[in-house]
Amino acid sequence: MIDFSSFYTRPEFAQWRSVFQRAIERRVDPKRHGDLPSWLNILDSLPELEADAIDLTQDTISIGQTGVLSAEQSTRLHDALFALKPWRKGPYQIFDTFIDTEWRSDWKWQRLTPHISPLDSKRVLDVGCGTGYHCWRILGDGASYVLGIDPSMRFLVQHLAIQKYARNPNFDLLPIGIEDMPNDMPLFDSVFSMGVLYHRRDPINHLVELKNLLSNDGELVLETLIIDEIDGGVLTPSDRYAQMRNVWSIMTVDKILDLLAQAGFIDVRCADQNITSLQEQRRTEWMQFHSLAEFLDPNDIGKTIEGYPAPKRGLFIAKKGAD
Repeated sequence: MIDFSSFYTRPEFAQWRSVFQRAIERRVDPKRHGDLPSWLNILDSLPELEADAIDLTQDTISIGQTGVLSAEQSTRLHDALFALKPWRKGPYQIFDTFIDTEWRSDWKWQRLTPHISPLDSKRVLDVGCGTGYHCWRILGDGASYVLGIDPSMRFLVQHLAIQKYARNPNFDLLPIGIEDMPNDMPLFDSVFSMGVLYHRRDPINHLVELKNLLSNDGELVLETLIIDEIDGGVLTPSDRYAQMRNVWSIMTVDKILDLLAQAGFIDVRCADQNITSLQEQRRTEWMQFHSLAEFLDPNDIGKTIEGYPAPKRGLFIAKKGAD
């Protein structure tokens, strides 16, 4: 099975170790994931390679040099990584294999970096991190440690495939959700929550959970779907939104700013607004299912297929303040 011992031995989490162990054991229960054994077999089939060049500072996360593998190694690597598809967030270059993910996650990173506090020597949490693309970029910007959490076992296995070659001791990814985190563990200088808020039934509770994980004067980086105008400041989709079933609320900027203040954050602001384009989220060889183009009205891409305003995202920055 998957070895989490490197995380369990980190001294800063010692007093909460049993909380994490119970949550992880529950999440990785093989009965919950029928495909997990096959994914782990794919992971084991990856060739043993040494990456003597790693670059976490560019748009494409780069692990290993191109052109240094034998044809057999290159084929084995590509085929194993490809078998773990769909790949949602990236892009990645792993030796000779370029993983062209559904999302150009680097575009989001480019939008947020001018607005956030410096990450150098910071301890950072990324909630809903996927395979960890933004975690790698956070490390590339100098963070001392990053913890990523996401309950998807496929994302974890994809991350482990990358980490097999990156071997970075300052990055742990756990297959848990925010609801599995200790209630009051104010350890992080920065907490990222991107693409999560609209999936939470109780958005203000999610904001409070995030605040409780921040150290004094820590910074929240929140990215979420927004809507320009609606009565009451909240759109509650009747069934699906852009074919997603679990979208509970899409709020106006003013409503989100108000909720951040209610949750106890200070210096709250909306730093950026962006309409998701068909170039930022799209089908690729590495993600062959329906993507944004199929989620929009074919006669009016300003609307979702259900008739709601097309996806627009807001970036919010807030501080915890001193207790």
